[in-house]
Amino acid sequence: MTSISPDRIRQIEARRDELSALMATGDLPGDRFVQVSKEYAELEPVAQAATEVRRLRAEAESLAYMAQDANDELRAMAAEEMHTNRDSLEAADRRLALALLPRDAADERSAMLEVRAGTGGDEAALFAGDLFRMYQRYAEGQGWRVELISASDSDAGGYKEVVASVTGQGVFAKLKFESGVHRVQRVPVTEAGGRIHTSAATVAVLPEAEEVDVKIEDKDLRIDIYRSSGPGGQSVNTTDSAVRIVHIPTGLVVIQQDEKSQHKNKAKALRVLRTRLYEAERERLHAERAGARKSMVGSGDRSERIRTYNFPQGRVTDHRINLTLHRLPEILAGEMGELVGALIAEDEAERLAQIDG
Repeated sequence: MTSISPDRIRQIEARRDELSALMATGDLPGDRFVQVSKEYAELEPVAQAATEVRRLRAEAESLAYMAQDANDELRAMAAEEMHTNRDSLEAADRRLALALLPRDAADERSAMLEVRAGTGGDEAALFAGDLFRMYQRYAEGQGWRVELISASDSDAGGYKEVVASVTGQGVFAKLKFESGVHRVQRVPVTEAGGRIHTSAATVAVLPEAEEVDVKIEDKDLRIDIYRSSGPGGQSVNTTDSAVRIVHIPTGLVVIQQDEKSQHKNKAKALRVLRTRLYEAERERLHAERAGARKSMVGSGDRSERIRTYNFPQGRVTDHRINLTLHRLPEILAGEMGELVGALIAEDEAERLAQIDG
């Protein structure tokens, strides 16, 4: 692992102290104070990690000096403590290196969650419903809020497609690795012979965009208003409230008809469109920076099978990191912490390896 230089550590601590002194003056105008306090909050954990590395390095030097002492007892004590210090310093170096890794600017954002049934007909729709409930329960455990944007129910249960906004701190950072094809292996309730069927659902997690992120010109939109229709052509309501928005420059189409109010449907459709345009721009920038190189975890390639849920064996396998957990019922009940943590750790290790390489 790359060792952070003493000069870099001093720079980090000096900047932290400078920001602290600025805030203590009480002379900063409101906007400047917010800017300084935000930078301080981001830098403080990095500075703490840097200070710990500096302390352990100083301790290592003292122990090395003690180890040369003529006193046998002191030499033995130093040798024992040097082993502990070496382990602590290695861990502290890693924490500092992780803290200094460039962060995804979208990590702290809320996210738009989209789950769609794939191959497998009714069974795929039921599985899409299982996945959506899994995310709802996980979100609840994290203290996040889930707001349904649109849903297309399946006749057999579950969803053909469901879109929701997940609001809270660090939502995208924890859910971004869920994008991809999820596969289920189980015996459908309609299967009399007890044969295992394989079905799939696609998950997309997009960082939610604010109005300041994406400016949408009215001239770039074609908005059609029509009457909502339910299953079998039945009228959902008697007013023209469904909204179809076409973003002319990109050809993106968003349809929203879940609300009875035309204005609410338009607002939700614009929210989805803004998020999709923001993600398209993020992907374009990422492709420019990374070239053809694809990250091992979190590539966002939705054609990639990322995880299998095997009911007969009660297991969940994430194929990107070769992790198998025999806790399928608990995971579907929202206990995703171990999976999410392993994916984040693998992503960090991959990024650290790129720096070292």
